[in-house]
Amino acid sequence: MLNSDRIRTTHVGSLPRTPELLAANEAYQEGRITWDDLTATMRSGVTDIVATQREIGIDVVNDGEYGHTMSSAVDYGAWWNYSFSRLGGLTPSDEDRWATTEKHRSSPGNIVLTTFTDRRDRERFREAYEDPSSGILTARKAVKQPKITGPLTYTGQDAVAADITNLKAAMERTGATEGFLAALSPGSCARVSNEYYATDEELVYACADAMREEYKAIVDAGLIVQIDDPSIAESWDQINPEPAVEDYLGFIQLRIEALNHALRGLPQDQVRFHLCWGSWHGPHTTDLELKHLIRPLLSIDAGGYSFEAANVRHAHEWRLWADAGLPEDKVIVPGVVSHSTNVVEHPELVADRIGNFASAVGRERVIASTDCGLGGRLHPQIARAKLGSLVAGARMASDRLF
Repeated sequence: MLNSDRIRTTHVGSLPRTPELLAANEAYQEGRITWDDLTATMRSGVTDIVATQREIGIDVVNDGEYGHTMSSAVDYGAWWNYSFSRLGGLTPSDEDRWATTEKHRSSPGNIVLTTFTDRRDRERFREAYEDPSSGILTARKAVKQPKITGPLTYTGQDAVAADITNLKAAMERTGATEGFLAALSPGSCARVSNEYYATDEELVYACADAMREEYKAIVDAGLIVQIDDPSIAESWDQINPEPAVEDYLGFIQLRIEALNHALRGLPQDQVRFHLCWGSWHGPHTTDLELKHLIRPLLSIDAGGYSFEAANVRHAHEWRLWADAGLPEDKVIVPGVVSHSTNVVEHPELVADRIGNFASAVGRERVIASTDCGLGGRLHPQIARAKLGSLVAGARMASDRLF
């Protein structure tokens, strides 16, 4: 996974869906087309999106998360919602976590989690959040989240097999040599309303055992699995009132231990972990600083660590990596272009950001990336321009560093 002669590039996963795929998703949900019809549309779309990534110059490609159903062109939750169709033990409900307020208690630390409407950042900027002209929350379809009412099992074997087949075929066709697929973390999986498990620990470990099947299938296919886990950083803002940092670290430690349980025996060089503070385009003044999270992050059994770093709330935190103790055989995958602004970063800025991280951990251990998924957050034309700037900046940084 280490660089040898240049800075390699990748992204976090979600890319804008095509109108054809969005229409096929809707038709399948409504029973108007078959699974085979949907997978045929996905296969064609993955072929095209991998070709686009290669044309732009992305090194470590993926399927655009085209196997993770988006409700509409604007969708902040597809990275999580896709799991609902791949898990047994769930019962449909009328709950939409972006539009309702619900609290549940977790341990250790007696942490009380809330839904989006009761977050501290939203409380601080309530007028802005509730003003549709602010652009913080753009138009989206309501998505109903299920409840856990029975033992969790993994039922997504056909779906993950289709993801694998589609990506590997597209990679072979385009000459791509490194590919990844994103999968939900146990901690994020456990954010579904629970009516079955007696304790937080039982719930999180049940999620770990279920999702391990997806991780293993991806790794066994020779691909990299990216663990998507906003729950490690984002949950801080979801706790109201603000907890003590040490209580919060105890809360996320359980989730890290469960994730490592799910990753046991899997080769670390085929695992990367994605940390972010959430994808909504808000002020983020209540984000927990990376200085509190970097040690827990490095305790995760992954070969690469992806995180937001172009986000202006966290762009200064690159300095922490100089003293973080990153193992020599591991890499960081910092975001050097952002998903939360329509402004396309200049390649010189991208190169400077890459150079900062290279000075902290070494040029061999920096893979340039995006902050988070671009699909569902940015117009396709802007998303493509940002990937182009990412590649151009990485080439510029490579000329400086190699």
